[in-house]
Amino acid sequence: MLTKRIIPCLDVKAGRVVKGVSFVNLRDAGDPVEIAKAYDEQGADELTFLDITASHEERGIILDIVRRTAEQVFMPLTVGGGIKVLDDIRNLLLAGCDKVSINTTAVHDPEFIKAASNRFGSQCIVVAIDAKQVIAHDPDFKSPLKWADDPKYASLLLSQSAIRNPKSEIKWEVYTHGGRKPMGIDAVAWARMMAEYGAGEILLTSMDQDGQKNGYDLELTRAVAEAVSIPVIASGGVGNLEHVYQGLTTGKADAALAASIFHFKEYTIRQAKEYLKERGVPVRL
Repeated sequence: MLTKRIIPCLDVKAGRVVKGVSFVNLRDAGDPVEIAKAYDEQGADELTFLDITASHEERGIILDIVRRTAEQVFMPLTVGGGIKVLDDIRNLLLAGCDKVSINTTAVHDPEFIKAASNRFGSQCIVVAIDAKQVIAHDPDFKSPLKWADDPKYASLLLSQSAIRNPKSEIKWEVYTHGGRKPMGIDAVAWARMMAEYGAGEILLTSMDQDGQKNGYDLELTRAVAEAVSIPVIASGGVGNLEHVYQGLTTGKADAALAASIFHFKEYTIRQAKEYLKERGVPVRL
């Protein structure tokens, strides 16, 4: 049986790690390289950097952080935020990361994932999905995507009935730009398509649960995990070790990503793994 992974996540803004609630109210959590070294020593399976500023001006900062981190740690590094062209992926891999996480660019140009997978291999292409349970939009809401009218993609789009009447059947909508822009895309259908297009993993974040410490959105996580044959990383909402356990069992995720419980030293990676092992979850100790 494959072991389940524990992945700390570092949201990086202007060279510092920050943590917020539902993508807002950010507070400083420390130096990313020093935090990465501590997680490596604790036995984290991987580490994810998300460049939440991700503008052209900040790209040099994250590349420097990746280089300095890769020189000092031995666990795989995933970096996401602001990846727009294939050269962005190339530069991050050359800086020392092992995988890249792509969200907004994939949504606006699904073919980009095919091109990235063909160029660099699916093993290093992670598609990040920020999903929120559907709430009523303006009745005239229309997906802002250029390809939304293409019949080829019709099955991805949320119908107006789903958007107006979310209680009839639970749906989750894909958001971009740091959780600010609804796209009118069904998150489960989108995950399935991205797997078909060459993604090697799905990094799935529940916007409803992010930073709330009430646990992962288990229905969302399970729905996506059952829809794809590639690994799913659960993200958004961990407040204790039981939540991690639930995400990996009830949620059927292959890996659990968490931030604040590790950043603010509520638990160590070792404690998380020992807790899981005691409950029969295979982990690497």
